[in-house]
Amino acid sequence: MSGLKEIAKLAEVSVSTVSNVLNGRKNVGRETRERVLRLCSEHGYFPHKSTKSDKSNTIIFVFSDFDRDYYLKIIKGISHCLTENGYDLIICTNKSSTNFMRSKFASGTISLDRNMTDEYLVSVATPQFPVVLMDRIIDNEYANTKSVIVDNYPVMCEMVQALVDKQFRTFGYIGGLEFTLDHKERFAGFMDTLSKNGIAFDRRNYFHGDYSEESGYQAAKILILSNALPEVLVCANDNMALGAIKALEENGIRVPEDISITGFDNSDAAAMAGLTTIAIPRYESGYLAAKELLEMIKGTTGREPFKLNATIQWRKTVR
Repeated sequence: MSGLKEIAKLAEVSVSTVSNVLNGRKNVGRETRERVLRLCSEHGYFPHKSTKSDKSNTIIFVFSDFDRDYYLKIIKGISHCLTENGYDLIICTNKSSTNFMRSKFASGTISLDRNMTDEYLVSVATPQFPVVLMDRIIDNEYANTKSVIVDNYPVMCEMVQALVDKQFRTFGYIGGLEFTLDHKERFAGFMDTLSKNGIAFDRRNYFHGDYSEESGYQAAKILILSNALPEVLVCANDNMALGAIKALEENGIRVPEDISITGFDNSDAAAMAGLTTIAIPRYESGYLAAKELLEMIKGTTGREPFKLNATIQWRKTVR
């Protein structure tokens, strides 16, 4: 555990500057503020604050990995809402997240970090420290949490039904990390819609992915070896769909002439590639997550999940 003087020395600022940052005063520049907070997190230093009045108008956003296109719009929405309401935003990932959240120097957290366990989030989500979750729902009456999430199931049902209506009958699927809510809801929508239409799904055409482009690329390479391509490959996100397209095209398989492909997210890369996908309102989700957190801090909102609608974007990867 480092002390105030050590943090000041590492940050090359005065002790009073470090104190001003930790007390949320506005007389410190953004670059200096972020450097001091980063060093405090890395070295596990935050003084104990015991009363509500001690807390700064600071909100933490934590996430598990950095996909610039995906997170940037969410962060922009969060930042705009907080700025409008006089709050500062601290963004962190990996191990520094737990240091920030345990320190209680902030007023609350918005979490989009699949690596954090439910148990840990429950332990930090106290009446004095609300947590908004953007990747899961935690059913615990004692945890001060609220979920702002995409309503994955109905829009996946809608897209698969539209594919069936277009006369597709053989399907492949590249899923995400199986413990995530996004994967569970999207795959459930996919399977339920096929079942409703009396279409059997060949489990040999199911592939595990991790939402990365590389995992989609590898899954498609394995699919190619089967010599029996499905008519359409549904992917649980855009990154995996784009990776699959790359592998298919490297092997002379045309999209959509030989196989159709869909994604989920509506990233900028997906739009440039002409990928049929499902559009998530990322800016709006970030803005609403911040808005709900501020309402929780004021004690003026319920705890029922807030679900956002998503829409299908039909493009050239579906024939």
